Amino acid sequence: MAEPAKNASGKAFVREIELRGHILDSGVFGRVLEIIMDNEFARYTIDNFNVGKTATEASTARLRIEADHEAALIDLLDKLRDVGAVVADDTDAETEPAPRDGILPEGFYATTNLQTEVRVDGGWLAASLPEMDCAIVVDEGSARTVAPPDVRAGERVVVGHSGVRVQALNRARRRQVFEFMSSTVSSEKPKESLLSEVARELVATHAEGKRVLLVGGPAIVHTGAGKYLERLIKHDYVDALFAGNALALHDIESQFYGTSLGVDLSDAFPVEEGHVHHLRAVNRVRGLGGIQQAIDAGVLRGGIMYEAYKKKIPVVLAGSIRDDGPLPDVITDAVEAQRAMRRYVPEIGMALLVGTLLHSIAVGNLLPATCKVICVDINPASVTKLTDRGTTQTIGLVMDVASFLRDIWSALTEVPATPAKGGRA
Repeated sequence: MAEPAKNASGKAFVREIELRGHILDSGVFGRVLEIIMDNEFARYTIDNFNVGKTATEASTARLRIEADHEAALIDLLDKLRDVGAVVADDTDAETEPAPRDGILPEGFYATTNLQTEVRVDGGWLAASLPEMDCAIVVDEGSARTVAPPDVRAGERVVVGHSGVRVQALNRARRRQVFEFMSSTVSSEKPKESLLSEVARELVATHAEGKRVLLVGGPAIVHTGAGKYLERLIKHDYVDALFAGNALALHDIESQFYGTSLGVDLSDAFPVEEGHVHHLRAVNRVRGLGGIQQAIDAGVLRGGIMYEAYKKKIPVVLAGSIRDDGPLPDVITDAVEAQRAMRRYVPEIGMALLVGTLLHSIAVGNLLPATCKVICVDINPASVTKLTDRGTTQTIGLVMDVASFLRDIWSALTEVPATPAKGGRA
C-alpha cells in the first residue's frame, strides 16, 4: 500500500479521491461526506465539483482528505472505496496466494454485490460475477469473484483495499415506479401501479435475453396459489425455479391428494389422515427415483414441478435439516446447493422471492446489485432481513403471496410481448 503523503505542516496525512457518475441522485456524494464526517480525525475540502446538466451526463467531484493519523486515513479510504470513491493515486492491488483449498489468506478483500474492479499492472480489471461476501482471484489478466469454499491453493487472492474500486449503482434522474419503491418495506404501497411496473420489467427482462427467477416457499401451495405459478411457468414468464423440499413436496401432495399439509385445497378443511399425505407423497416419488421419473411414469400429471420439468427450466431444490424424505431431487449439501444456484446467476435478470425467508436471504446474497429483486411476504421481517444483509436493491411487498401471483398473472396479460434478444440459454 502506498504511503500517504504529509502536508506542508507535517501534521496531517493527505490523499485525494474522485467520484464520477450520478453521484447526487444515487446518494453516493452524501454518503461519502457522511463517512468522512463520522471520522473524528479527518477533514475534507472539495477541490472540484462539476454537476451533469442532462439526465445522462455524469457528475464529477474531487475531494482532498486530511487525517491526523495514518491509520485513520487508511481506514477512511477503505470505507470510501467501498461506496464507489476512487483514490486518485491508487496503487496496484496486493495479492497473496491461498494457503490451501478452501482457505483464504488473512486480510482478503471481502466483496460486495456491486461491480468491482482491481488494478493490475497499472490497468483496471472488472471482477466477473459480482457477489457479496466472496473474494477476488487474479489470474493471467483477468479477475473473478470466488466463493471461499471454491478457492484453490496457490491462487492469487486480493488482500486489503488498495487498488480496488467499486462502481456504485446509478439512478436515472427521472425515477420510475420500480426505482422509487426500491429498498422500502410497507403494506401501504400503491400495489396496482407497482405490480403493473413489475410485470413490465419482467417482460423487459426476457426481451434482454435474461431469465426471470422465482424463489418460492410452500405458502404458494398452502394458499392455493400454485395454479398461478403453474401458468407463469407454462407460458414462459418464469424460467428458473429455486426452492426447498417443502414447495416441491406439497405441490406433489396437492396433485396426488388434493391437499397441502393435509388441508383440502378446495374447501380449506382438514381431511382425515391428511397429516400423512405429504409423507406418502414423498415415499411414492422416492420409490420411483425422482420427480422426472414420476412424470415419465404418468404418476405426476400436473402442478408446479410438472410444468417446470416439462419446460426443462433450471430447478434447484436446496434441502434443510427439517426436511421430510427428502425428495431425491433435493440437494442436501448446502455448499453444493449454492454452487448449483451460482451456475445460473449470470443468466438471471430479475428475481421474485415469494413467501420464503431463508431461501430469499440465501439467493439474495448470490445476486449482483444490478439484478432486480422483488421480495413478497405477509411478514415484513422477511424483506427487512433481506435488505439488512446487503441485498439493498430489493423491492419489498408486504402482501399475501396468493394475491401477488394472481395479480401478476393478471397484469402480465395486459403487457404487450417484446421479442427476446437471442433467447435464453
